[in-house]
Amino acid sequence: MPVEQKDTLFTLIKSLSKSEKRQFKLYVGRLGGNADANFMSLFNLLDKTSVYNESLVLEKTNIKKQQVSNTKAHLYKQILVSLRLSPIHQNTRTHLREQFDFATILYNKGLYKQSLKVLEKAKYLAFEKEEYTLAHELIELEKVIESQYITRSMSDRADVLAVEAKNISQKNVTLSKLSNLSLQLYSWFLKYGYVRNDKDYNTVNDYYEARLPKYDFMSLGFTGKMFLFQSKLWYGFITQDFLSCYRYSQKLVALFDEYADMKQLHPVFYLKAVNYSLESLFYLQQTYKFKETLISLEASMEYQRFFLNENTQLLSNLYWYQHKINLYYLEGEFEKGTLFVPKILEQISAFGKKIDQHHVMLFYYKIGCLYFGAGDYEKCIFYLNKIIQNKDLKMREDLLCYTRVLNLVAHYESGLDENIDELVKSTYKFLLKMDNLYDVQRKMIKFLRNLSELYPHELKEAFRKLHAELKEFENHPYEKRAFLYLDIISWLESNILSVPVEEVVKRKMRPNR
Repeated sequence: MPVEQKDTLFTLIKSLSKSEKRQFKLYVGRLGGNADANFMSLFNLLDKTSVYNESLVLEKTNIKKQQVSNTKAHLYKQILVSLRLSPIHQNTRTHLREQFDFATILYNKGLYKQSLKVLEKAKYLAFEKEEYTLAHELIELEKVIESQYITRSMSDRADVLAVEAKNISQKNVTLSKLSNLSLQLYSWFLKYGYVRNDKDYNTVNDYYEARLPKYDFMSLGFTGKMFLFQSKLWYGFITQDFLSCYRYSQKLVALFDEYADMKQLHPVFYLKAVNYSLESLFYLQQTYKFKETLISLEASMEYQRFFLNENTQLLSNLYWYQHKINLYYLEGEFEKGTLFVPKILEQISAFGKKIDQHHVMLFYYKIGCLYFGAGDYEKCIFYLNKIIQNKDLKMREDLLCYTRVLNLVAHYESGLDENIDELVKSTYKFLLKMDNLYDVQRKMIKFLRNLSELYPHELKEAFRKLHAELKEFENHPYEKRAFLYLDIISWLESNILSVPVEEVVKRKMRPNR
């Protein structure tokens, strides 16, 4: 039976580039006997097949059924060892771990001075690159050696090491608390989305204040500042203070520019800093700066300096496609954006299992919005249904709400309204399950519930009334975010003025942005 999705070895082999496969074969071929080994036969077979099938393995190789499991495990390990030796996968962290292993081997062989020499050099590099967790491991091994063998003339060596270990531990505690806070705020955002009222704000603020550790900014170093800025950025995101978000995203980018070598050590965090900057500018509707930053991301991607592995390439592509869609929104080029959809779908397919369902569904929502803005309501419904019908989906509650609301509006606009009453009821029932709805959402649902009862000549007045009610929320600290999920104001104005939504959005564009 084909079990491609579940077989980790098969997935690993299929992820290898041509150069990585070549390097693996060179690696295993260093000893003549490996070329004909069972694990190499298995590698060559799986490399050529499109689906993992154990029956095929037994048929095409000399591997017996009882040997399959061990052979696969051995091959998996050999591939990882080969990848670890690849220059592409080498960085400061792998180098430090390698030096720790060398020092341990030398120590076990009784070569204590040589071991300490390796540790000293590695420790200096760990301090320089702020790899404090690894530095702590290096110091602990150094303490073990020094406690057993008198190898140095310094009588206070034990005290020096004790002080170093204490300082490292304190740094690690602060860094751990800051990185935990950043991750916890991100998790909060994924679950609840943005604050909806003062109660939400106070809850998030108390959560943030209780977990923010005391720190001396000047002594934080690069890593500490990075996690601090990330935490402040996420706090701004959740509380809808997008200007603060932008400022801290810029601080993050500037931090990486100051410590340029850290871009290679922490490429994911650098990419996220650029992404946060783009997200913030989108929410602030700063089209000109948004385009500038997107062009900068494109230049970085072409330069390939920080995107040498599959993970960073994946992430950079993910961000680029998301923000390319956002640019179509900002410029009101919805119809043009729909022409870009095949490329987006092709990219989603290329991502495969490497991105989570949340991001896939986010793409579908954005695509649905593109088709809505372009006036193709049936295709809008098609992509929104991919979200609605996904029963295993764990996604932000606020985004699920707007998916349902937009689906209702699209059904109304498409003329597919014969079952609109049932759809309104099911949508309303779903929304009631949410902890707390935005006032904008409530007013939209109420409006759509009453829409079927109106005569044609009453429609424009109803649109004008709702438009006036919602305009009051455009600058509301919590409610304004709703109009970026779903530009209801522009939709209402398009109905009032009898012009396409796309035309309304383009008219609103300010030339100075």
